[in-house]
Amino acid sequence: MHEKIIILDFGSQTTQLIGRRVRDLSTYCEIVPYNKFPFGDESVKGVILSGSPFSVNDKDAFKTDITDIRSKYPVLGICYGAQLLVSESGGEVSQPDSREYGRAHLNIFDKRDPLFAGLPQNSEVWMSHGDTIVNTPENFRLIASTEDVKWAAYKIEGEKTWGVQFHPEVFHTENGTALLGNFLDICGMMRDWTPASFIEETVKDLKEELGDDKVILALSGGVDSSVTAVLLNRAIGKNLTCVFVDHGLLRKNEFETVLDDYEHLGLNVIGVNAKQHFYKELEGVTDPEQKRKIIGKGFIDVFEREAQKLKDIKWLAQGTIYPDIIESLSITGVTIKSHHNVGGLPEKMNLKLCEPLKLLFKDEVRKIGLELGMRPGLIHRHPFPGPGLGIRILGAITPEKVRIAQEADDIFISGLREAGLYDKVWQAGAILLPVQSVGVMGDERTYENTIALRSVTSTDAMTADWSRLPYDFLAKISNEIINKVQGVNRVVYDISSKPPATIEWE
Repeated sequence: MHEKIIILDFGSQTTQLIGRRVRDLSTYCEIVPYNKFPFGDESVKGVILSGSPFSVNDKDAFKTDITDIRSKYPVLGICYGAQLLVSESGGEVSQPDSREYGRAHLNIFDKRDPLFAGLPQNSEVWMSHGDTIVNTPENFRLIASTEDVKWAAYKIEGEKTWGVQFHPEVFHTENGTALLGNFLDICGMMRDWTPASFIEETVKDLKEELGDDKVILALSGGVDSSVTAVLLNRAIGKNLTCVFVDHGLLRKNEFETVLDDYEHLGLNVIGVNAKQHFYKELEGVTDPEQKRKIIGKGFIDVFEREAQKLKDIKWLAQGTIYPDIIESLSITGVTIKSHHNVGGLPEKMNLKLCEPLKLLFKDEVRKIGLELGMRPGLIHRHPFPGPGLGIRILGAITPEKVRIAQEADDIFISGLREAGLYDKVWQAGAILLPVQSVGVMGDERTYENTIALRSVTSTDAMTADWSRLPYDFLAKISNEIINKVQGVNRVVYDISSKPPATIEWE
């Protein structure tokens, strides 16, 4: 088992960024709820306490006793985490006259402190907190301040415990990655977590866990399920059966293309055309969550039917990745969207669940795929949602709307490839809006549909920015969609970032 850093999640929006920065430093880490510390796990070498949307003084604030953790491991408290350490040690945290938010410059008093080794004086940091540390116990040593924040960083004497009120994980903190690297050195981390080591360890674990059991895998044609399939194939070979379902909401010609792509991987794949089943179940449904649930149930129904044709299946494998889990279940109790994998199937069919990528971010999955020798074209495909065009067709779904969305999407994606732009964006697609508008084609008045083009840049899907595609390119694509896709007379471009928007529209 790889040595690891544990990140205790107190509900901050940037908790996942801490994980990303630690992983970027070739160090394995896991994010766990603030009250679920894995005591007894000998692979844990250090602990990071995240920020939080709460004040430590709120009666509903997420709190847990850090005393035992502090006595056993190096600890770094970030923002709320730093304030919690002060509060539970008998210090004072209170709300200043104005909220401390934005860029600040760090004045380091103790340059010999190992957490700040090599960091330059006056480097820029990012503040984002409503409370501030006012008083600390005597054994808290001040390390750094900003113009407005006295206790910007401290160390607890007699312990390997530090607190910083700024956010080293965010891009705006100039030397944040270096500070986190110093903390990893304090923890004695080897920094040897690489794609090759992940594959070796995961294949070994899969062989031990699965033995001679048979596994069924839901293939979507995307990167996540494909890498999952290759990993499992390397571990258990012929005991893996993959099922690729055409729910009628795939991209144009996707069913045939994906089956061709899998031939070179040597996978045992069953293709199922279930278009009519899904169209019938989705008829008249407009609510996006309801659509997701119907599509999820449809997968369960199709999988159950296919699995019953096979003998002795004991496991269901899925290409679940970290953002899926994070967005499906928040410790604050707010679900952003339901998880798109076939969630009800394991219980219904008495199957155990196998999710070998569930602790990886998307860019890490791609690195694993390339290390496995998979074709770059398959690895670098844009993410495509499990419910497919079901959540890119806003409102009720019909075969005619699917045709329009598929054709518009095909023109957009093909255009990106031809213009050399496809690999420069993270994800792109066409959204069919439930909006009709007046247009003129030839000498005739039209009243037809609107297509919204969506293209974003990202590294891990947790945050995303809209792509600055060239105007000439957008004009060409708009013109081609309107001229070639019957039923469309208007094309718009989405310039929203995540957050506050999401990448998909539903």
